[in-house]
Amino acid sequence: MTTPAPRADLPTHHVENQPPARGDLDLWGTDLPLREAVAREGGQPDGLVDFGRTLGKTEMREAARDANRHSPELRLFDAGGRRLDEVRFHPAYHRFSQAGIEAGYSAIAWEGASGGHATHAAMVYLASQVEPSTCCPMTMSYAAYPALVANPDLAAIWQPKLTSRRYDPRVLPVTEKTGVTLGMAMTEKQGGSDVRANTTRAEKTGHHYRLTGHKWFCSAPMSDGFLTLAQTEAGLSCFLVPRWLESTGNAIRIQRLKDKLGNRANASAEIEYEGAAAYLLGEEGRGIPTIIEMVHHTRLDTAIAPAGLMRAAIGEAHHWATHRAAFQRRLIDQPLMRAVLADLALDWESALALGLRVARAFDGTTPEDRAFARIGVALAKYLSNKRCPVVTYEAMEVLGGSGYVEDSVMPMLYREAPLNGIWEGSGNVICLDILRTLAREPLAGDVLRAELIAASGTDPRYDAALKTHTERWPALPPESEARWFAERLALLLSASLLIRHAPPAVADAFVATRLAGEAGRTTGAMAGTDVSAILARIAD
Repeated sequence: MTTPAPRADLPTHHVENQPPARGDLDLWGTDLPLREAVAREGGQPDGLVDFGRTLGKTEMREAARDANRHSPELRLFDAGGRRLDEVRFHPAYHRFSQAGIEAGYSAIAWEGASGGHATHAAMVYLASQVEPSTCCPMTMSYAAYPALVANPDLAAIWQPKLTSRRYDPRVLPVTEKTGVTLGMAMTEKQGGSDVRANTTRAEKTGHHYRLTGHKWFCSAPMSDGFLTLAQTEAGLSCFLVPRWLESTGNAIRIQRLKDKLGNRANASAEIEYEGAAAYLLGEEGRGIPTIIEMVHHTRLDTAIAPAGLMRAAIGEAHHWATHRAAFQRRLIDQPLMRAVLADLALDWESALALGLRVARAFDGTTPEDRAFARIGVALAKYLSNKRCPVVTYEAMEVLGGSGYVEDSVMPMLYREAPLNGIWEGSGNVICLDILRTLAREPLAGDVLRAELIAASGTDPRYDAALKTHTERWPALPPESEARWFAERLALLLSASLLIRHAPPAVADAFVATRLAGEAGRTTGAMAGTDVSAILARIAD
C-alpha cells in the first residue's frame, strides 16, 4: 500500500497558542518578596545571588527531571556475593548535592557570620523550587551539627567535615572524607511519632555500643552516619552510627527502599542494625532531649520548603497564563484567572515572610529569640504545609491538561507538596507540640503575643480578629480544638508580619480573605482587593 505524500497546503502540525520555554531563570533576581525578606531578616544575599542563578538554569531544571525519573537503585551485593548495602544515584542527584553543599546549604548557619540561619532558609527555599529531593540529606546535615555538641569528641571529628563545603560521595570512613553528610534513623514501625515505643537495643561494648533492631524510615541511607535512638538500661538514648568503619562497612543492613509518592530522587529505606557500632550522644536515657536539637532545626526547613514549592508552582501558572489565550483573551487578562493567581500568591508571600522571620529567631541568641523560634517554627510548619498542596493543585489546574502530564514540572511539585507536612511531625503532632510549648514555656507565649500586638492599630479587621481569638481562648484550648487554635494563631502571626512589612495591597488582601468575613474559603474569592498590585510581585 502506497502512503500518500503530505499536502503542502494542509500542514498537520502547527504549534500555536503554546507558551514559550521559560529559558534560564534568575530565581533570586526575579523574586522581590524573597529579596525583601532576606534583607529584613538579616540574611546574606551574596551567596544567594549565585545560587539562585545556578539553580534557575535550563540545564539544571533538565537535570532535576533526570534525577526524578531515574530513581535510586539498591545494590545489596557485589558480583562475588559480598555485602554492599549501597544505594546508587543518577549523576543528576550528585550534581544538585554538590551545588547545594558548595554553596553552603549545610554549612553557612555554623560559619559564624551574621544571618546564617536566615541565609540557609533562603537556600532551602530556592532549592525546593527546582529539585527538592536532594534537600533531605543536606537539611539533616545542617540540623545534626548542633546535636553533636552533646559529645565533644564526636563533634571534633564530624563537625568540620559537615561544614567543609566539599561534596564527597565516596564510600569511605569519616576520617578519609573531605566532607560528609549525616542522616537520621529514628522511626520504627510499631511507634511512628511515639519514639518512646522504640525497641532497638543498645549494648555497651568497650568505648562504644552495638545496636540491634529495625528502623522503618532511614532518610538518605547513603549518608556517612545517622543519628538514631535505641534503648539502654537507662532508657531511650541517642547515638551516632557511622555508615562506614575503618576496615569495613558497619553492620547496617538495607532491607528495601521505600516506594514513595514523591521525593523520588532521594532514597528512603528500611534498615536493620545487626550489631552496628554506635557512639553515645549525651547521657543514657536522655535520647529525646538530645535528638530534639536536630529535629528543631529540620523543622525550620520543613517550614520554609513549602514556600519554595508554592513559588515554583505559581511561577509556572503565571507564565502559562501570561502566554496562553482563551476566548480571544490572554488568560492573565481574565478577571477570574487574575483573582485565582493573586489568591495563591498570598499563601506564598505569607509562608515566605513567616518562614524567614522564624529563621531570624534561630539566628538570635537571647532567651526571647529561642522561645520565638520554638513556637514560631511549629506554627509556620503547620500552616504553610496545609496550604502547599492546595496551592500546587490550583496552579496545576491553571495549566489544564498540560499541567497533569509529566512533560510539565507540576506533577513533581504536586507529589512533593505533602511531604514537609508529614516529615518531622505531622499536623496533629505539631499542634499538640504547640499546646505543650505554650503550657511549659511562658516566655514563648509572651514573645508570640508581642509579635501579634506589634501590628495592632493599623487594620481594624486584624484587631477584631485578634480580639476574637483571645476571647475564644483565654486559656489553652482542649486538645480537640488544637488544629483550629493553631491555624488561627498562625494566620494572625502571618497577618501581623504582612501588615508591618508587605505592601498595603498584600496585607489588606490577606486580612480580608484569611481573617475577615467569608472570603478566602474558596481560591479566588478576592472581591474588593487590589489584585493587580499583588500580581505585580510575581515576576515571570
